[in-house]
Amino acid sequence: MQRFDAIIVGAGQAGPSLAGRLTGAGKSVCLVERKYFGGTCVNTGCMPTKALVASAYAAHLARRGADFGVLTGEVGIDMKKVAARAHKVTTDSRSGVEKWLRGMKGCTVITGHARFEAADRLRVGDEILTAPWIFLNVGGRATVPDLPGLRDVPYLTNTGIVGLDRVPGHLVILGGSYIGLEFAQMHRRFGAEVTVIEHGPRLISREDEDISQAIREILEEEGITVLTGAEVRSVAKTDDGVSVRLGDRDITGSDLLLAVGRVPNTGDLGLEAAGVKTDARGYIEVGEDLQTNVKGIWAIGDCNGKGAFTHTAYNDFEIVAANLLDGENRRWSDRILGYGLFIDPPLGRVGMTQAQAEKSGRRLLVGTRPMTRVGRAVEKGETKGFMKVVADAETRRILGAAILGTGGDEAIHSILTLMNADQPYDTLSWAVPIHPTVSELLPTLVDSMREL
Repeated sequence: MQRFDAIIVGAGQAGPSLAGRLTGAGKSVCLVERKYFGGTCVNTGCMPTKALVASAYAAHLARRGADFGVLTGEVGIDMKKVAARAHKVTTDSRSGVEKWLRGMKGCTVITGHARFEAADRLRVGDEILTAPWIFLNVGGRATVPDLPGLRDVPYLTNTGIVGLDRVPGHLVILGGSYIGLEFAQMHRRFGAEVTVIEHGPRLISREDEDISQAIREILEEEGITVLTGAEVRSVAKTDDGVSVRLGDRDITGSDLLLAVGRVPNTGDLGLEAAGVKTDARGYIEVGEDLQTNVKGIWAIGDCNGKGAFTHTAYNDFEIVAANLLDGENRRWSDRILGYGLFIDPPLGRVGMTQAQAEKSGRRLLVGTRPMTRVGRAVEKGETKGFMKVVADAETRRILGAAILGTGGDEAIHSILTLMNADQPYDTLSWAVPIHPTVSELLPTLVDSMREL
């Protein structure tokens, strides 16, 4: 039996940084990784997908060259080079994480699958590991729905499609949310026919209806077919690919992408042997400090259900490290959540939607401005989208905001910072932002707010 001060299971976003803090504090650490270092973000999520998005944007801009007086001729796609570029981004980052951990003084790295044998004991192959502190950073994976015929059909998830080195003839996507829409637009720009099938009444249902509708219009204008309120009855293999049967029609495509959600990688950890509780979806239940119901075991990152983003996973590390090593009392519920949808133009979001704010019963102020009013957007010829901010009429604090437009994923941070500083929106009114940028319209945006 090998004894350590701490064991970390999983080398995703939170794990390596936590190992660094713990070893820096003089703790002996064992980090166990089953396969790829870096987690979802590095291997099948943010990094390869955003590399692909960048290639798709380059193709889109090249086709628009004449709009800027640039004559490019016919634009072609070398998908093998596109895929190779994305793969290099992943492998460079993956190897960097692994090299850092293996060279970290006080950290023992073990490759293999960890399972609990008791609350303080894990087995990895023939090795038995024990520690008073155990941190689970095991991430998640794509949901594979229980759909008639799916077992007999070749399908893709985010894991497989990031390595695709050919342009699909017709990509059919089940799921009209964040992951599905990013792949829809990028592959349309690579030259594929694309159909998005969403069971709900609109795309990205957690957003306000005006945001959902604007995004739908952006995608449809690029030639993407969007079907909402569509119930998939079954799927079947065809000579050329796959057929998706809906209530009133069949959609036939060359490739099928499943993008209907995520599930945590918690089913094969032996949590029952440790007495660790999970919810009905398999997410590990945690308290405000991210500790599970079993003292000495924490769940950080996607597997705890408290955030599905790289930045929330990293913040989980920060919370745990601050509480254990710095004597603080940080809580996951204190963070103000921001995130992005990385289509083009991107959506930057923070805090409540307008619909959520209205349900809270507060008196509200709402301001909107179209991207056609933004000088940077006009100069770039990218004026699709709009900005919206929602504030509490009494406290004058911003409750949430959305920027759908060029640079929206960056400009949203001005509002995110203001919310974290707990300052009234009037503070932004007197800011002097740089011209010409997207952020320069934010003072005008908050000055436009009116009570509903």
